[in-house]
Amino acid sequence: MELLEQRIKEEGIIIDGHVLKVDRFLNHQIDPILMDAIGEAFTERFKEAGITKIVTLESSGIAPAVMAGLKLGVPVIFARKKPSLTLGKGSYTAVVRSYTKEETNKIYMSADFINANDRILIIDDFLAKGEAVMGLIDLVNQADATISGIGIVIEKSFQDGRKRLDQLGYPIYSLARIASLSETGVEFLQE
Repeated sequence: MELLEQRIKEEGIIIDGHVLKVDRFLNHQIDPILMDAIGEAFTERFKEAGITKIVTLESSGIAPAVMAGLKLGVPVIFARKKPSLTLGKGSYTAVVRSYTKEETNKIYMSADFINANDRILIIDDFLAKGEAVMGLIDLVNQADATISGIGIVIEKSFQDGRKRLDQLGYPIYSLARIASLSETGVEFLQE
């Protein structure tokens, strides 16, 4: 997605040669015009997949997921990073290791909003090692729902997350695939 790649090049900050900070438009401050274009790109790719719901992880996945949900006309469910009294006893849990925060946490999703009849699109902001998406896959599998696709806003293709997900056989669509990060900038995969 050319618009996203342009924003990454212009506003992304590379930290220690392997972390990409995009908090000016994606995961702290959100650019609604860019999110609209991201939602449109995911919709175009998955409009024929029979999606009934979108699943994401709080908090950075919510904006792109909501825009895709709006365009696809389906609800968006986000997994929580902390337990809540409102989740009740009927919830699914999975364990996720955060690459950027260097910590392991449980994630939670209510069983009230997803079932075996659902066809799920998983959307996440970043794909690095694949831990967050693997946790979301676990939650969806606990509900016996069908995963119809995985949408990633920014993929760090030089890490092994994509390889892990490809082995599972789900359709994956990444809007920006980064080949490398260095002091000189960002290089994108040319497809």
